[in-house]
Amino acid sequence: MRLVSALSRHRTLLSATGLAAASVWLAVEHRSGDEGVRAADITPLSITDLDAAESTGALLLDLVEPGDGEGGSEGELRALLDGLGLAWEPAGFYSEGEHLFRVLGEPEELAALQTTLADHPLVEVVEPELVFSLVGDVTIEPAGDIEPSKERRPRFEPDDPMYSRQWHMQMIHTPEAWGVTKGEGVVVAVIDTGVAWKDLPGVAKQVPDLAGTAFTHGQSFVPNSLPEGLDDHLHGTHVAGTIAQTTHNALGVTGVAFKSTIMPLKVLSGDGRGQIPWIANAIRYAADHGAQVINMSLGGPMPSSVLAKAIDYANNKGVTVVCAAGNESRGRVGWPASNNGSVAVAAVDAMGVRTWYSNWGKDLDVSAPGGDTRVDKNGDGYPDGVLQNTILLQDPLKNDYMWLQGTSMASPHAAGVAALVVSRGVNNPPEVERILKKTAKHPNNLEWDKEYGAGIIDAVAAVDAAIESYQVERGGLLGLLGLGGLAGLGIAGLAGRRARLAAFASMFLGAGLAAGAFGLAPIAYAAADLAGVTAVGSPLFLSALLPVLATLLLVGVRPLRGVLVGLNLGYAALLLHGAIVLPTLLNGLPGGPTIDRLWLAAHALVALALARRVSRM
Repeated sequence: MRLVSALSRHRTLLSATGLAAASVWLAVEHRSGDEGVRAADITPLSITDLDAAESTGALLLDLVEPGDGEGGSEGELRALLDGLGLAWEPAGFYSEGEHLFRVLGEPEELAALQTTLADHPLVEVVEPELVFSLVGDVTIEPAGDIEPSKERRPRFEPDDPMYSRQWHMQMIHTPEAWGVTKGEGVVVAVIDTGVAWKDLPGVAKQVPDLAGTAFTHGQSFVPNSLPEGLDDHLHGTHVAGTIAQTTHNALGVTGVAFKSTIMPLKVLSGDGRGQIPWIANAIRYAADHGAQVINMSLGGPMPSSVLAKAIDYANNKGVTVVCAAGNESRGRVGWPASNNGSVAVAAVDAMGVRTWYSNWGKDLDVSAPGGDTRVDKNGDGYPDGVLQNTILLQDPLKNDYMWLQGTSMASPHAAGVAALVVSRGVNNPPEVERILKKTAKHPNNLEWDKEYGAGIIDAVAAVDAAIESYQVERGGLLGLLGLGGLAGLGIAGLAGRRARLAAFASMFLGAGLAAGAFGLAPIAYAAADLAGVTAVGSPLFLSALLPVLATLLLVGVRPLRGVLVGLNLGYAALLLHGAIVLPTLLNGLPGGPTIDRLWLAAHALVALALARRVSRM
């Protein structure tokens, strides 16, 4: 009896403690596992330490943003530039708004300037302008003629005749995932050599197996190159095909998220090389123009603070960034894959073994099919490369189906799966990355190691997790709020009614309605996208608006008060869960994830207060 009495006296404290413990558990369970290098941790090399293949010989100067309250004014920044005593220019057409400039001069002059400006209050970054490129050599094998597969499985079966040779789609279980989502409503930016996405008479032609793929207008960041993000190499078109090749069109091959929309952004020239400002500008452009996933199958041996800042910018705007780990066969992940906020992807062969060329190391996140064109380990009579439709090497007027190999091919598989996850309403980059890692299958049944990261990505497991993984947590939090409310938070009025059983039944009905509304969120997301309306992610949808309106309208109907209590408790649980886990960033609220969490937590408290108020009437 004393124990019961003590528990009764301290029920509010116990309820609050239980809620706090559940919140801590959720926060730990959904903590970000990205341990990549941040921009502030990068120490640039001196420009005199680099050779002509590693740097353009120019210096990059990234100044503060007066409009963001970082100090200075436009006049002070211009005075700083004019006082350099060296020639300067914007670092690309998308750079002036970001105050990113190139400074030109002799190596000794630039080295001295780099030292002088390193601690200047108006300078965020001063570093050599690095040159990045395709990650390793491109090994090409034309596909030739392939007969359609006769094999049939109990899953979505596309009619593309070469699909049976895409062992890489089978490995990551895309056929099962396609039964749930095909990437509808998601924009994936391909930052690469461009994409053969449209015809330019006499200059370039769209490859046939991208004719049914959705595109948003492309952009070229390479001066004097093909316009509108068109490809003059072959690499970027192949990468785009892995993500969203036109599928189920009785032609060629398939893509991972074939109903997604591709944004072609050209940052590498026809020889596969590109400068840091081109890449950084493209990342910011993608984030500013509606991309939700970025794929970068490119890299370099040294880090860039300018590039790291661009990735942070994209992450803060809700863009998941996926990068190739590199093809140098070394125990260190390349850049920008090693940066914080990038999903670093290693390559495995047709047997699921890390390939001979793939990088690995402490910054590795996941693995995906990259292939090996030198062998036929799976015995299908064809090279074990990744098969997609692309242009011929540096010939934008001709195309073929080709097997390529590399972490460049692994990365778009992961980007495609990320697009499938985003299509289910999970658009917060850390949560997308967490799902990719949590659902990956490690060959050695480990949680993580330097060889494979979290393991080989699994499309259907990732899609299932995006739909289902939050429901048990939300239901548990709802139950905890209900028990805590009845025991210690003052939601006890219903318990004293003569129709107690009916009242509780109606309360659970209301809670079920609330849970159902969010349980159907993925369906609402897809339907809203088709209607041109963003429902999931709307601050109104993810708020206490619905239970408040329901309460105002129905609180006078006594038999429905139990339903209203349950409805408010359900929304309180779901909003509080969102504040802790934040699977979906809110649209239209400034301030990024922190403001989103505060919004959700505040509305959860409103719903909880309403539940208490109605229960005591």
